[in-house]
Amino acid sequence: MDFLSIVIFISGTIFFLQCLSFLLSRGSKKLPPGPKPLPIIGNLHLLGDQPHKSMTTLAKTYGPLMTLKFGQITTIVVSSSTLAKEVLQKQDLAFSSNRTVPDALRAIDHYKYSAIFLPIGPKWRTVRKMLNSFLFTNTKLDANKHLRIEKVNEFIEYCMRSAEKGEAVNIGLGAFTTALNLVSNTLFSEDVAGWNNSDSSEEFNSWIRDIMVESGLPNLVDYFPMLRKLDPQGIRRRMASAATKLLSFGEKIIDMRLKQREQGNVKNDLLDVLLTSIEEHPQDIDKETIVHMILDMFVAGTDTSSNTVEWAMAEIVKNPYIMRKAKEELANVVGKGKTIEEDDIDNLPYLRCTVKETFRLHPVAPFLIPRKVGQDNVQVNGFTIPNGSQVLVNAYAIGRDPSIWESPLKFKPERFWKSEIDVRGQNFELIPFGAGRRICPGLPLGIKMVHLMLGSLLNSFDWKLEGDIIPKTLNMDERFGMVLQRAEPLLVVPLPC
Repeated sequence: MDFLSIVIFISGTIFFLQCLSFLLSRGSKKLPPGPKPLPIIGNLHLLGDQPHKSMTTLAKTYGPLMTLKFGQITTIVVSSSTLAKEVLQKQDLAFSSNRTVPDALRAIDHYKYSAIFLPIGPKWRTVRKMLNSFLFTNTKLDANKHLRIEKVNEFIEYCMRSAEKGEAVNIGLGAFTTALNLVSNTLFSEDVAGWNNSDSSEEFNSWIRDIMVESGLPNLVDYFPMLRKLDPQGIRRRMASAATKLLSFGEKIIDMRLKQREQGNVKNDLLDVLLTSIEEHPQDIDKETIVHMILDMFVAGTDTSSNTVEWAMAEIVKNPYIMRKAKEELANVVGKGKTIEEDDIDNLPYLRCTVKETFRLHPVAPFLIPRKVGQDNVQVNGFTIPNGSQVLVNAYAIGRDPSIWESPLKFKPERFWKSEIDVRGQNFELIPFGAGRRICPGLPLGIKMVHLMLGSLLNSFDWKLEGDIIPKTLNMDERFGMVLQRAEPLLVVPLPC
């Protein structure tokens, strides 16, 4: 059978199944409104290369609770803070028990081990408990405070060398290297990237960014599961290539540590704690789980923080008055050019407002992490949400909702000056880390690192764009993926204060 015949056969089969499904369900459920789907493809033609923007525009026509058909998959899109609260808090159990697993992650079976994608159950609780107990408690965070200061200061020293040479700094790559070395030191007490030779940073950066991009790309297999064996866009293949490199790296680190432990060399870092857990509780955790936990920490703990810092610096450079106000506050509270301590952050309200505004306008994960309904007859706002449907919470749209935010497209930190709105999952107008039982466990660490990096960069230097670029003309285009990245890296020249 030739290629054209295969395509016709697959298309005809899918069309028949969709018609059958429609006839069986017609009249039995009152779905939220949405655009009329086309045969076979549904509403896929409406996504474009910027799905977060496309769905934000569609919500203006069809409302904050909208049904879209992506191939064979029914998707419910939530685009208001009120309905986000309903889904993420009031009916959290119905919407949090399962995740939609991108086909890309099936290439390495990551969804079987990751706290992000595991269904809520004994294994999810075990992995989540380990993360919370061994890494994200206030006691553990305080114990590693010196490490965060050390890694941020290395970033500042790198910027100083660039300032002496008059060279531009790639803010995203610098912030990524800082976060990467913080994660690696927390895990196994070593840097994995050097400042004098950026090749290692760029290598890790390329692996992680490939993972984030491939995970977030619209994938035909996710919409037509019967195509899984074909992998028509090659997404699973490319994902396997990037992720296998990170998994192999994690396995080598674990094997080296096991040999060191046999020789009585115990460092008492997170890796040693996890390996001890294997010995004491083999029924709860194994080596494979730790390898995938390392992958999660490298991916979730680096690209998210570095992207936020890069977007914040881009907005600050684009708006010189914001840079002046932030630097004046830092000079008054910390002292011009002095090292920032984490305890200073509570006394820097304008810096905190600037970070909140960055989270609002540039959420790292525009749809958070997709959820999957796990119950029958779930009702939201008078509509039925079908069991098994995918649910996207459009944090990008909520952050730009004109009914909540005045001049929503303007970067204006002052909007948070007297506001009690926070990012910790209780105020649904601003939920960059999600909310409910699926809220990002790394929230406390991520917030500390973003404030510390951004404040240190601003207090140590003045900044100007590379070349003759005028601030107001700076390109602010986005590149869609699991993480919303800048289309172009931010290159800025540090100047002595």
